[in-house]
Amino acid sequence: MPAAPPYREHLATSDDLVTPYEEIRAGFVALALEKNRRATPAVEQARALQAAASKAQTPAALLDLSGITPALLAAAGLSDKAIKHLTDDDKAQAIQRLITDFLEPAGNHFVEELVYRFLLTRGDALGGSMRNLGGVLAQRRLTRTIMATLALAGTPYQWLQPATKAWRTPTPQEPPAEIPVRGLTWSNAGGARTMLYNLTVPLVKKNVDFSLFDASPEQLNRTSYKHPQLYLALGELKGGIDPAGADEHWKTARTALSRIRDAFSARGACPHTFAVLAAIAKNMAQEIWHDLQQGTLTNAANLTNPNQVASVCRWLANL
Repeated sequence: MPAAPPYREHLATSDDLVTPYEEIRAGFVALALEKNRRATPAVEQARALQAAASKAQTPAALLDLSGITPALLAAAGLSDKAIKHLTDDDKAQAIQRLITDFLEPAGNHFVEELVYRFLLTRGDALGGSMRNLGGVLAQRRLTRTIMATLALAGTPYQWLQPATKAWRTPTPQEPPAEIPVRGLTWSNAGGARTMLYNLTVPLVKKNVDFSLFDASPEQLNRTSYKHPQLYLALGELKGGIDPAGADEHWKTARTALSRIRDAFSARGACPHTFAVLAAIAKNMAQEIWHDLQQGTLTNAANLTNPNQVASVCRWLANL
């Protein structure tokens, strides 16, 4: 009797994939809390700027204060990225225009005007980093579950640090699930396993959220990810919780997974494919269920359901 497909470990019907309202609400709250946490440094900088700028009697006197030039440039509307391309004269002109066009017309309230404009630029930069916040939190949750699965099984593992590109062994003092992680490596009965995040797969020529290899990191370094037979599974992760964008997230993931299957099939390979999504509506759940039953998709889970995520992680850990 053939073994049951892996998704049957945690899914009985398509309805099991649908995201409950309570989880959508909890997801929005989690995003709001994370946004507030990330905004704290900008708010503290604004308070420090207000205290420093209050020493100036006039807008022009701000030029005589030390240590606030970066803040003046930010208030002038220049991002950190833009500043790198400007000369000292360009920066001086930008600050002068800020003073003459906006701070001097504000009269005695020029300090408040300065702080508001500083926060406007910092807020815009923060907003840019927030656009993929759902994806960041989703990756963190999946990483945490895979690590817990490996630890529970007594399987040693290492994690890839993005900044140094070094593989490191986790320690109690530095829980890697709470810091940026680029990949994981471990061994099971089948041999060495390495999972890399956000890898541009040569065969697909596109970024893939998760790529699981039948190889150690050292073996991968020698092959440059070009051999299709090394790939055990490839997956897409969509952490957006907003139901309004859920259908678009699934369409993007489904297209990516189809592209992966076609590219590997052309090379005579057939790695597993999987999808983990946070916001899944009923019609989406039915499409995912259909793909699972047809075998075009090997596994799937709703990110907001811990049991489903744990089941997918056990499957990945033991592939």
